[in-house]
Amino acid sequence: MDKPLKIAVAQLNVHVGDLKGNARLIVDAAKEAARRGADLIVTPELALSGYPPEDLLLRPDFYRACAEMVGEIAAQTRDIVVILGHPFSDNGHCFNAASVLRDGAVAATYRKLRLPNYQVFDEERYFEPGEEACTFSINGISCGINICADVWEPEPVEKARQAGAELLLTLNASPYHIDKQRTRMQVMKDRVSESGLSVLYVNMTGGQDELVFDGASFALDNDGELAYRAPSFEARLDILEWHSGRWHGGEITELRSDEAEVYSALVTGVRDYIGKNGFPGAIIGLSGGIDSALTLAIAVDALGADKVRAIMMASPYTAQMSLDDSQALVDRLGVQYDQIPIEPAMQVYSNMLAPYFAGLPADTTEENLQSRIRGNLLMAFSNKTGRLVLTTGNKSEMATGYATLYGDMAGGFAVLKDIYKTLVYRLAEWRNTVRPDIPRNIIERPPSAELKPDQKDQDSLPPYEVLDAIIEAYMEQDLAPREIIARGYPEAEVRRAVGMLKRNEYKRRQAPVGVRVTPRGFGKDWRYPITSRYQDEY
Repeated sequence: MDKPLKIAVAQLNVHVGDLKGNARLIVDAAKEAARRGADLIVTPELALSGYPPEDLLLRPDFYRACAEMVGEIAAQTRDIVVILGHPFSDNGHCFNAASVLRDGAVAATYRKLRLPNYQVFDEERYFEPGEEACTFSINGISCGINICADVWEPEPVEKARQAGAELLLTLNASPYHIDKQRTRMQVMKDRVSESGLSVLYVNMTGGQDELVFDGASFALDNDGELAYRAPSFEARLDILEWHSGRWHGGEITELRSDEAEVYSALVTGVRDYIGKNGFPGAIIGLSGGIDSALTLAIAVDALGADKVRAIMMASPYTAQMSLDDSQALVDRLGVQYDQIPIEPAMQVYSNMLAPYFAGLPADTTEENLQSRIRGNLLMAFSNKTGRLVLTTGNKSEMATGYATLYGDMAGGFAVLKDIYKTLVYRLAEWRNTVRPDIPRNIIERPPSAELKPDQKDQDSLPPYEVLDAIIEAYMEQDLAPREIIARGYPEAEVRRAVGMLKRNEYKRRQAPVGVRVTPRGFGKDWRYPITSRYQDEY
């Protein structure tokens, strides 16, 4: 009778391009797994290079360096079989690959069959598809290998089964978005139902520019029952045991609320963007509003209060309430806090421009100058300290252009770029269940840019509940305006929202990168022309 197979799940947070560092991480995990009695360790997709390496994959020297590191990892992990995800080049043909490292050498290499070319993925730009299944035997058990997009279709799994696989090992770099974990689980249950194979799904964790990987690796028995699920957004090494179609020894982490998962994604994105790029900390301009308050809380949770600095730059239109609420917020979070009134700079700008604007009424020009003065001050602090400015605009504002170029859009990382305003409120409420740091007044008061007397967001925008639903339908579901109107939304509001969205593409192209948490964000998976005369269906 075959003896049980002990498999280590390496849910890793790797660094794109850091081949030596990633190799050390993989070797350390393999040695620890061997010490704990594992026969086999499975790493995520492209664990050696990080995901996505993007145009590093166009460099022949990158593949040579990867090949050298594969050899070094194999030489240092003789006590355990390693399934390693890595870029692979063979006679000028490039593949997304997974190699079986055994007894100090490469025993077999699988080449990914299905190359995704949608949403944030563009693997067809870099790789050729493989054609063959790959199986190997260990402890008398035949294991098959698939990589990420392979398992979203039946055929690659069926190829592994026909090649004799009893157990399917899948290496993944599957980015997070809301409800992605449930979708993955259903896809894998479908593959188990079709093939009768047990499966192990090993996913990457950590942040890479706008993408965040949630981990949440899992295992399904050959009847589709969930036997193991790792915590999300956490690097870890777990040991499972498999025998006769069943998994043993794995804990099942319960799914969390959308708000908890999104918040963790934002914290992960900020922590890794700041940390992996070597910035010593973050700077945030406080306004007394909910967006900057939530951004500050996320930054503190990601980096620690000692690495975050908040700056309030009040104008004559800033309400005392905003000053009081901001003070209460920073007191609770414990960050360094500075107040710099911008009225003197406003007066200088006004005097400089007076001869040229004589006889013209005040308008958004003067409002935007306030925002740009603040942007200049924040960037001065960034230059002097090396810390990165985190912008505070949300997805609703990015969509409609309700943000100022070179003003509140000035900075290095847009934390809330893919967070609708309605979700901003939900996240603030959730964060306060963990620790009530965000003052109730910030959450409950009507949102305002405070660039002129008695200003409210709703003076310029539809109600956020309506606006966010229209934007989601248009940009995430690709519905035509007439289809959105048919859902019951007022035609005037649909026209206004879609019109603003289309007019402000030029602004979004100049916005900082930010964390993606929805199925479609304003980043890698939004590629609309700035210059376009296309007329939507109404």
